[in-house]
Amino acid sequence: MEFADTYRGVRVIDLSENIAGPLACMTLADMGADVIKVERPGAGEATRSLPPYWDGESTVFLAYNRNKRSVVLDLTTDQGREALLRLVETADVLVQSFRPGVLDRLGLGTEAMTARRADLILCSISAFGEGSVGRTKPGYDALMQAFTGIMDMTGEPDGDPVRAAPSVLDISTGMWAAMSIMAALARRSPSQGPQLLEASLVDSGFFLLSHQLMGYLATGEPPGRLGSAAPSASPYQLFHTADQPIMIATSTDRMFERLCAALGADDLAEEPGFRTMQGRIDGRDELAKALESHLVLQPAQHWLDVLDDAGVPASPVQGLGEALATPIGQERRLVQPAEPGRVGDLRLVHLPMDRDRQAPRRQPPSAGEHTREILAELGLSEGGHEEVRDDR
Repeated sequence: MEFADTYRGVRVIDLSENIAGPLACMTLADMGADVIKVERPGAGEATRSLPPYWDGESTVFLAYNRNKRSVVLDLTTDQGREALLRLVETADVLVQSFRPGVLDRLGLGTEAMTARRADLILCSISAFGEGSVGRTKPGYDALMQAFTGIMDMTGEPDGDPVRAAPSVLDISTGMWAAMSIMAALARRSPSQGPQLLEASLVDSGFFLLSHQLMGYLATGEPPGRLGSAAPSASPYQLFHTADQPIMIATSTDRMFERLCAALGADDLAEEPGFRTMQGRIDGRDELAKALESHLVLQPAQHWLDVLDDAGVPASPVQGLGEALATPIGQERRLVQPAEPGRVGDLRLVHLPMDRDRQAPRRQPPSAGEHTREILAELGLSEGGHEEVRDDR
């Protein structure tokens, strides 16, 4: 079976916004599912307004909404709610990211949904989860990085806490949601009732910190900020050379010995305090100064070539454009042209698990682009549904 045919025949309703939910639904869309994105009248999904733009379209929206159809429904109206419930009757999966309780107040809660589709897979995405405390609190990626401790351990030791630049909690939550849905689809049976799934940014944040969390539980000592260094390995950090810094990452005693030999610093490998990983971690600052005294004698490219020959992991600190232009960046073919559409020369970032890079690359839809088409499929194309039709 081709990657893009994995979920052919599965229908997913995307009732989510921002990144986590749309990414989960896009994953299923890339694998062949018919994903219908439900958007509010007017501006549509919230990320459509976020800069920067490509031909007037938000690149945030473009990144996570390809291969979908869009329908505009006003869920504050009887017609809009009924249209959504009619969609639910035809769907296998619904993903929603409303604040807990909002859909219940609209009359679109779990009971209303499952009354229309008894075996519906319903995945709810939230910031702090659906518990009695968490359900009352809103949250976004950066706030969750601050809450879970990620920000506290990111940055230089003498500097302020720093947010990790990628939306790591949104993206990882979307991945967990997609995996949960895949598992639910795999175990579904004709006689099974609904499957209620939950994915939250707070859970994703704590799980991303698994080994730091385990270290804290074992020692009672919270991890501190180490800049580019790692708490469980050394030397494993940024080092200055004669012209620009490079990242060196060693994770074994043998690798450390190879590093010292490549730098002409065999004496460091013989130092009693540096013979074990724990010793190198305890003497991190002293070791870094000793290694850097060799590294600053030659430019970065010299050392990158030497370390590559020695089998020691090392990399320049590259900008995004530089990384994409490297032979490896080109070899991976993650960035592929989209099919022609309203955004000129659009390129999209493929899912890493799409090995052959052959999933359809339909451009993300405009808000309500498929409203009439979808309503017609539901038999709602005539009379009484002006509020939920495409308002372009």
